Parts: sequence; structure tokens; C-alpha cells
Amino acid sequence: MSKGRFIVVEGLDGSGKTTQARRLVSTLQATGHLARFTAEPSGLPIGKLIRQALLDPTQLGEATLPYLFAADRRDHLDREILPALARGEVLVCDRYVGSSLAYQSFSLPLEEVWSLNARFPAPDLTLFIDLPLEDCAARVRARGAALERFEDMDRASALAAAYGLSMATLKARGHKVVAVDGHGGADEVAARVWAEVLRCL
Repeated sequence: MSKGRFIVVEGLDGSGKTTQARRLVSTLQATGHLARFTAEPSGLPIGKLIRQALLDPTQLGEATLPYLFAADRRDHLDREILPALARGEVLVCDRYVGSSLAYQSFSLPLEEVWSLNARFPAPDLTLFIDLPLEDCAARVRARGAALERFEDMDRASALAAAYGLSMATLKARGHKVVAVDGHGGADEVAARVWAEVLRCL
């Protein structure tokens, strides 16, 4: 990972993280960087299995998912992320270890989830798009893709708290984590994201 840069964008569904990750790639490319977008779960075989299981929870028990996410991450690193970084590219990844610590801590204790991911390389920068839960939920519902976890506000609140603990855990383990204010239009948030990335580059 000595040549390229590995940047992760995290946040609740509806925070705008995917939009911002893709916009960041476009800005990097426009400024002369070799940059690409990637995401987890990956588009590789294990990642596809995870996506199927997320659509149909009866396929796999929840306690199985943390192990599958870790296996997908290892495959994603070996087959896509690390080779691209070795070529000097900037990889912008939508979700990484922080998402596992947040979501999968409902299936396993946080320390067990961390132990599955502890040996994976830390990104050069993790950007957490910080937007209140109520705003995220409203955005998800507005696009006609209401998710079950937003229908149950108790669970949604627990997830938001879990994300806060996830980011704190990463910081405690030496990861560089920066919260970016997610309020405002996409251009405003993109400007904040770019300012943080410039410091990393």
C-alpha cells in the first residue's frame, strides 16, 4: 500500500455516502489521479452471496454474516484493492471495516467482530458522513426504498449508536477517521470531503 491511497467512505444508509464516494472518484480523476470506486460487499463471489442473503435473510443466519463479510473483505483486498494500490491508484471504497463493526455487532460482540478484521490494512483515510438518523431515514423513504431498520426507530437508533462506537473503535486502533458534516446539498458536502482528502493526498 506504499504507492496508492486507500480512502473509505462510511455512514448510515441515506447519509449520502455512496453519492459522495462516487463524486470523490470523479474529482480525483478530473485532477489527474488514477482513481476508482469500489464497494463492500464486493462484486466477487462471496460478496454476491452476501447481497443475496441480505435480500433474503432466510438464506443464512445472522451470526454467519460477520464471517462472510470478513472472507469477502480478504478476497476484495487480494484481488482488487491491494493490486490497484500497488499500481499507484486511489481506491475509494463505499464501506469497509467500520460497517462491519457497526452492523455486525448486533450478531456478535464487538470485540469478536474486530478480531475477524484486525489484520486487514487500515485505510489512509476513513470519512464518516455525519447526518442525523432522522434525516437519513427521510432520505431513504423519499427515494421509495424504505428499509426495515428505518421502520423500527429503536433498532435504527441502536444502529446509529453502534456506528458511533465503531468509529471510536477504529480511532482507538490507530485508524485515521474524520467526520464530515452531511447537511446541505451534495455540492456542499463534496467540498467538505475534498478538503479532507487533499490533506490525505
